[in-house]
Amino acid sequence: MASTTFSVAGKSIFPSTPSDSVQPGRLPHGFLSKCILPIKRGPLDTHVARVATKPSVFVPPTPPLPPTETDFEKKLAAWKSVRQERWEGELEVDGEIPSWLSGTYLRNGPGMWHIGDYNFRHLFDGYATLVRLHFENGRLIAGHRQIESEAYKAAMKNNKLCYREFSEAPKTDNFLAYMGDLASLFSGASLTDNANTGVVRLGDGRVVCLTETIKGSIEVDPATLDTIGKFEYDDNLGGLIHSAHPIVTESEFLTLLPDLVRPGYTAVRMEPGSNERKVIGRVDCRGGPSPGWVHSFPVTEHYIIVPEMPLRYCAQNLLRAEPTPLYKFEWHPDSKGFMHVMCKASGKIVASVEVPLYVTFHFINAYEEEDEDGRVTAIVADCCEHNADTTILDKLRLQNLRSYSGEDVLPDARVGRFIIPLDGSPKGELMAALDPNEHGKGMDMCSINPAYLGKKYRYAYACGAQRPCNFPNTLTKIDLVEKKAKNWYDEGAVPSEPFFVARPGATEEDDGVAISMISDKNGEGYALLLDGSTFEEIARAKFPYGLPYGLHGCWVPKN
Repeated sequence: MASTTFSVAGKSIFPSTPSDSVQPGRLPHGFLSKCILPIKRGPLDTHVARVATKPSVFVPPTPPLPPTETDFEKKLAAWKSVRQERWEGELEVDGEIPSWLSGTYLRNGPGMWHIGDYNFRHLFDGYATLVRLHFENGRLIAGHRQIESEAYKAAMKNNKLCYREFSEAPKTDNFLAYMGDLASLFSGASLTDNANTGVVRLGDGRVVCLTETIKGSIEVDPATLDTIGKFEYDDNLGGLIHSAHPIVTESEFLTLLPDLVRPGYTAVRMEPGSNERKVIGRVDCRGGPSPGWVHSFPVTEHYIIVPEMPLRYCAQNLLRAEPTPLYKFEWHPDSKGFMHVMCKASGKIVASVEVPLYVTFHFINAYEEEDEDGRVTAIVADCCEHNADTTILDKLRLQNLRSYSGEDVLPDARVGRFIIPLDGSPKGELMAALDPNEHGKGMDMCSINPAYLGKKYRYAYACGAQRPCNFPNTLTKIDLVEKKAKNWYDEGAVPSEPFFVARPGATEEDDGVAISMISDKNGEGYALLLDGSTFEEIARAKFPYGLPYGLHGCWVPKN
């Protein structure tokens, strides 16, 4: 079996002692005794406070954490609601930030899982918290803020859930109110606009936060984290949902619109500077009563790959007030799994093959295989694949995440590699791209060098596992040529997606840094930079308090 390399994280910058404990809404003891050094407006064009001293920007905190939570400072912050609605400050860096790293990393994700004393059920229910890491001249300015969706504002105003979230539905007082809620569900009025999944920078520079509901597309200011407003699509395509992960480049925005009435998917394109989505083509589903869940999808230089997973949308489950273990979905193994290949230019389907059953949230990348004459013979598509095990969804209940007892309960995952032939063959292949033991049989939350999007590539950065665990707890660099992995691990900590930023002018695929945010076991947290090549830690910067776990991010280069 191939060997696995682990580089263990260094010790915390600030020792964790009883005097450093943090109470909700406060900074650690002793921080306020340090002098506050306001920074004049300069290249950063912001007022900040140095090193975890009293932040220069405070907004009245969100409702306090439920009274049932005690001894907060000693608990993992990953699964706890954010301490306050907004914070900003400069962080002290241990190590050295590369001088070439200039721009802003934004990370989106659910960060508030309660309203008053009511706790949400699932990781994906939380109201969106946007975190900002701004790098310039070796300095790091951090901040976070709640995205002001209509769902969030209504909850804050009424102190109750007002829109349907992933596993939550507003409580109705009587039968007539229940019927009204169903009517608003079919119209989309009661669906959430809580944009808590991803954030993308469009080719024209606008930054949009997204979730799986189309109405949950919200434009934000990357410099201030202000919510600008709803991102309105200027077309008549309709529909209620889309892929939470569009493909975004400097020249286009591609996404898939599942059709729940006539099961299938419509592929659409939007150009920079436009809000109009234009149809490329449509794929009809080959199996099941409804489309398969399409959280993400890959592309190559010339093709859009449309996955049809046997984990399918379920209208019946959408109507339920109480969730099932599969929430809005239903597992239909008899409907089989498929992969469809659509030409970007014509919208025509050039291949549609049956593949082994699979479950994936996130595709990593895809590329075209050519013969010696340069003809495309197959598509290779890689994903974070959960061995066709749907239990991963219910493992993400907050109760499960918060009550870890040391048992190894994280379902196995691998880099699943699809081989889709373009010669008319009816079936494709699905295999592990490397031995899953290389990354602890954990695999999710991936990124690549964006210059290799849709092209043959070698490296991927993701979250893996050091067993036993109940959630991915390592950062891993996958080498798809050598079939090896390098892993970073900090015992008891939960890292978020490692986002790769290439060094300007780099010629090597892994020449850059991977950025992650870590929730450590003491209730604290820090920003982390790993060398993209060696995967060794090069810098970290401690937050004044631990932040909730986040999902996906984007890079906004300095203008």
